[in-house]
Amino acid sequence: MPLDIAAVTAITSSENDAELARVRDYFLEADPDGQAFATVLRDTVDQLLDGENTGRYDWRQLHKTEKTHAGTLVEINLQRRFNFEGGRDMDYKIAGVEVDCKFSQDLGGWMIPPEAMGEICLVVWADDQAKQWSAGLIRADEEKLTRNGLVTRKGNRDHKYRLNKSNLHLVSWLWHLRPLKENLLLHLDAETREALYEPKSGQKRVNELFRKVQRRRIDRNVVRTLAQQHDYMARVRDDKNRTRARPALREEGYIIPGDSRNHQAVAEALGGPVPEKGEFVSFRVARIQPHHGDRPSVELDGVNWVAVGPDEEADRPAPMLPPR
Repeated sequence: MPLDIAAVTAITSSENDAELARVRDYFLEADPDGQAFATVLRDTVDQLLDGENTGRYDWRQLHKTEKTHAGTLVEINLQRRFNFEGGRDMDYKIAGVEVDCKFSQDLGGWMIPPEAMGEICLVVWADDQAKQWSAGLIRADEEKLTRNGLVTRKGNRDHKYRLNKSNLHLVSWLWHLRPLKENLLLHLDAETREALYEPKSGQKRVNELFRKVQRRRIDRNVVRTLAQQHDYMARVRDDKNRTRARPALREEGYIIPGDSRNHQAVAEALGGPVPEKGEFVSFRVARIQPHHGDRPSVELDGVNWVAVGPDEEADRPAPMLPPR
């Protein structure tokens, strides 16, 4: 069995540092799989992008001051989610231990101020482009960190120390290189993304989203960014004028299940993907025919339907989805 370096580092760090072990145990008990932590990071990046008001989807579109503010938002949002006690000298007090929170968009690029030396730091990294994140604990021991040039003293007024990738083995990882929920707009091909932004109407942009992006989980934040309207969720729902996404695209052979149990059951029966909380999935559908073979199907309006690809014919109109 290959040696898990991250696990060995975590065990060694914890055994040699009782306070670090207490903080580590707190996190792993409060959030065993790291999903709550990951959600905070996804939401914080989306909060910075502020798609509803700006239409932005890419970290590189942020101003320098906004990127600088990211660390503060991560610190605040983690405290709100985990209800940490405020620290006397550091950001938090976790399991009775003072802990400073450090965020960097570069793995290993955390800045440690002189006042944090000797303290435990929660080091956090997230990269929307790489779709990954990490979080771990490290005792900011000046002698250990500066030995062999493992950190660089930054020549600014604060005389902060900048960690680098050479010292990653000193981090007791809570979660390392975990998947960050995909920012769909960022990872679409450029041609598709440009087509989504072409219409001036928020409703038309949302309709184009569900028309062009099929069989992929679409988070509500994507809808919010394209709609750029306060009532962005209304852009999907049925309406009398049949201009919103569900009724308009139903006439073109599409169904758009959401995150209710009934809708999830439809998506699963069609072979998925299945929308999770706050998500949608768009399917083009057709009445099942012999040439469809044994592909997954779902019964709607008393008829069996299958999902079809872009080169296949869809039946119009598509069926109504079951009540939520």
